[in-house]
Amino acid sequence: MTNTNSARAFVLETKSAAAANDNDPAAEVKTALDTLTSEVKAKAETEKKLVERLDGIEAKLNRGSDVDADEYKSAGELLVESDGFKALVDSRAKGRAHIDLKAITSANASVGAGRSAGTSLAPAMRVAGIVAPPQRSMTLRDLIAPGSTDAASIEYVKQTGFTNAAATVAEGAAKPYSDLTFDLVSAPVRTLAHLFKASKQIMEDSPALSSQIDVMGRYGLKTVEENQLLNGSGTGQNIAGIVPQASAFAPAFVPQDATYIDRIRLAMLQVRLAEYEADGIILHPSDWAAIDLTKDNEGRYIVSNPSINNGKNLWGIPVVETTAMAAGTFLTGAFGIAAQVFDRWQARVEISSENADDWEKNLLTVRVEERIALAVYRPEAFVVGTLASA
Repeated sequence: MTNTNSARAFVLETKSAAAANDNDPAAEVKTALDTLTSEVKAKAETEKKLVERLDGIEAKLNRGSDVDADEYKSAGELLVESDGFKALVDSRAKGRAHIDLKAITSANASVGAGRSAGTSLAPAMRVAGIVAPPQRSMTLRDLIAPGSTDAASIEYVKQTGFTNAAATVAEGAAKPYSDLTFDLVSAPVRTLAHLFKASKQIMEDSPALSSQIDVMGRYGLKTVEENQLLNGSGTGQNIAGIVPQASAFAPAFVPQDATYIDRIRLAMLQVRLAEYEADGIILHPSDWAAIDLTKDNEGRYIVSNPSINNGKNLWGIPVVETTAMAAGTFLTGAFGIAAQVFDRWQARVEISSENADDWEKNLLTVRVEERIALAVYRPEAFVVGTLASA
């Protein structure tokens, strides 16, 4: 009724104006009606499109938002759905199938800029049509700058020392020399891999195979990767890890009754005095628990609140807790700029019936492997030490 009244008022107003201007009232009214009709039709068409769009969104939510569902499938699901795997099953003969894990999902690509290693094997959890990335603990690799390579080794310049002699200089006087030293270092690409067996009958039980690959394969590989990046000796086939190259903890001063938290803060200061900013802390889970449970004299928790999720951080810096770090020891440093991990092969899964006596025993061999290299550009940007004072 309101729209009708408005249209009638518009027509009368137009008719009145036309009469005042000695124009043809009928022609003016017809023009006004044509204009009004076009506007009403345009508005109705817009409303129709909005309704159709909302209906489409509602339909997607009702069916679990299955758009782009393949992006959130796990490694095992993608493997058993691959053409190679289906051919292996259908032929009942020898053969192999494989997939690259880097193509599994983009659900949590934001963990690190360009960091495909952050890709998760676990399918995304879906709640009321909203796809959420899987929840996982931060790892050492999340802190380190990512990279890729097609070479068998990485050659880079490592800064091994810097003495700043810059000073004011009188006119005509000799300028002081600063001491800046570098070494040309080669970091070979190392292969991390493992195998495990599965019965051929399990090919007809895809969920079980998917679970084995996701849990056993990926987890096992990432466990050894973290240990190598952290503690690798650099000898034989080992990566040269960060801890063996880091500077020893040498605090600028020692406060009275220093706590674990104090010593980590002093290590961060040591990194800062080397002209870098610490952006990560590595601790053993038991040491992080000890810090997390620290209380003041009135029994109040200092670091966290048990009733809320505070995240894992100290002094605003993220904490990575890993069993690869020796208990009672910490590592802090500028992981994002002073080190870089290069992927030659991102993690891949292969399954074959051609290994050893698999054909005779109706077994399959699953192989999960990756090839990576680590460059530590500035050892002084990392500090390792013990939590307890001597």
